[in-house]
Amino acid sequence: MNALLLKDYLKLELVRMPEPTISATDVLVRVRACGICGSDVHGFDGATGRRIPPLVMGHEAAGEVAAVGAGVADLRVGDRVTFDSTISCGRCPYCARGQVNLCDHREVLGVSPGPYRRHGAFAEYIAVPRPIVYRLPDQLTFEQAALIEAVSVAVHAVALTPLRPQDSAAVVGSGMIGLLVVQALRHAGCARVVAIDTNDERLRLARQLGATEAVNARDASAVRGLDAALECVGASEPVGTAIACLRKGGAVTLVGNLAAHIEFPLQTVVTRQIRVQGSCASSGEYPAAIELMASGAIQVDPLISAVAPLAEGPAWFDRLYRHEPGLMKVILTP
Repeated sequence: MNALLLKDYLKLELVRMPEPTISATDVLVRVRACGICGSDVHGFDGATGRRIPPLVMGHEAAGEVAAVGAGVADLRVGDRVTFDSTISCGRCPYCARGQVNLCDHREVLGVSPGPYRRHGAFAEYIAVPRPIVYRLPDQLTFEQAALIEAVSVAVHAVALTPLRPQDSAAVVGSGMIGLLVVQALRHAGCARVVAIDTNDERLRLARQLGATEAVNARDASAVRGLDAALECVGASEPVGTAIACLRKGGAVTLVGNLAAHIEFPLQTVVTRQIRVQGSCASSGEYPAAIELMASGAIQVDPLISAVAPLAEGPAWFDRLYRHEPGLMKVILTP
C-alpha cells in the first residue's frame, strides 16, 4: 500500500509498505480521508518528542471497511466508518471509570513517543480495534468525517466546563479547536460566546460560526465578568487572557497544549476562587460529535482549506509548518 512516512524529522516521503494485518477483534479500514492535525505539524520537526521516525502519522480519518477479524460480526465490508484516535486497554482503573482518555496504557494512532509506535492513517489502509470504530451517517462525506475527532475534542472540553443555560463564555484562540468549541458552546446553551484571537480573519470566521462577539487579543482587557473561558492555544499569554476574562468563581478549561510549561497567575486564581480544569482528547464523545455534525449544529466545511492527494502531503506539511496564512484544515486522500 502507499503510505506517507516520516523517515526523519522534516522529511516525509510517499513509500510502499505492507498492508496491516488484523487480529480477530480488528477492523481493516480503507482510508478515504485523513486530516493533518496541528499536533502532527508540531511533531513534524521532533519538537514534541511524540513523533519519533520512522512513523506514518495521521489520526483524523474516515473510510470504508475493507476486512473484519473473525470476532467482528456487526460490521461488513463497504460500511462507511470513522474511528477514535485513542486506543485504551479496557482494564485499568481509569477505563473502569469510563475515563478512557486517561487510560494507563493509552496509545494514540500515528504517534511514537518511545514506549510504543502506532502507525496512523496517512496510508491506504489502517487496522484499528472494533471498539473504537463508528458508523457514519449518509449525510457526512469522508472529508467532513475526517474532522469528527477534532469535534469530539471540542465537545469533551465543553462537557467538562461547568455551564448553565444562558451563561457567558470566552474562547481564547480561534484555530481549528477554538472554532469548534465556539459552536459546541452555542449548542450547550451559552447566550454569549466571545471569541478572542490575534488574527482578524479567524475572528470573522468565529462570528460566522456562532460567536456573539469577536475581539482581537490586544483589546481583550475589555472582556470581563464571564462565567467560563476555554483556552485553546496552550501558551502563557492566552492562558492569562482566559483567566482575566472571568468573574469571581468562574471556570477556565485548558484545552490548548502547545507549551510544556507556562507562567500562571496563581494569586488571581486563588483570590478570585477560579476553577481550573484540564481537558485531554475525548472520552466517548464520538457519537455525540457525529450527531451534532449530521444535524448541522456543528459545521466543518468552512474550516477545510484544501483536499489533496496523499502524494502531495509533503508539500502541504511544509506549508502548514511555515504557518502559511489562510490555512486551517488540510485533508489528504490516500
